[in-house]
Amino acid sequence: MDGNAQPRKKLDAAEMGAIAHLYRGEVYRSTIWRTRLDTTTNWSVVTLGVALSITYSSPQASPLPLVLVGILIIFFLMQEARRYRYFNVWRARCRWMELHFFAPMLREGDLHLEDCWQDRLANDYLHPVYHVSMWTAIGRRIRRNYFWILLIQTVAYLGKLIVHPTPLETVGQLLERAAIGPLPGWLVLTIGALYCLSWGIIAILSEKSDIRRAKTRRDPLGMG
Repeated sequence: MDGNAQPRKKLDAAEMGAIAHLYRGEVYRSTIWRTRLDTTTNWSVVTLGVALSITYSSPQASPLPLVLVGILIIFFLMQEARRYRYFNVWRARCRWMELHFFAPMLREGDLHLEDCWQDRLANDYLHPVYHVSMWTAIGRRIRRNYFWILLIQTVAYLGKLIVHPTPLETVGQLLERAAIGPLPGWLVLTIGALYCLSWGIIAILSEKSDIRRAKTRRDPLGMG
């Protein structure tokens, strides 16, 4: 805050009522975007379920649907991460008002406007930006939802190769069953391993980044 600026006067009843309505609006927007996050997760679960049904419908069924569904899961993950970045904006604003407006009012009856928390909220409305990067959003969605989806996909795929059409007896059989058209089995399995490893690395790096941000954050919330 500029040293020459006049201190902010206390909020009157009308202004406090406006902030209360603003909070309700932000809660509504965060709820809508939270529902949209659930929608893309549901799409991923349903498509994986369809792929499982097709692949395990008979011993002779191909494991290819479990490979192809990975493309859809990536698409849904990218879309969900983008939606999460929007959701995080509304969520952060709600939490900011809860911590600096409602909590002090309930506890002390003093909003502590001298701390200039209202300036940060105003700047977020004047110059709205995402509070987290796309990679951070992807990592958070993997850790909270998609880890289990990817784990089920991987275990189901390997299980299909091991038990169908007959129980696996040699490594050569595994490579033969994993082959897709002109692609040899070792290449398909290598790509699959990189597929799983890359998402795992993103999730781990994102978690470490979140931990560092939490340790260096001056505010108890910090938007994002």
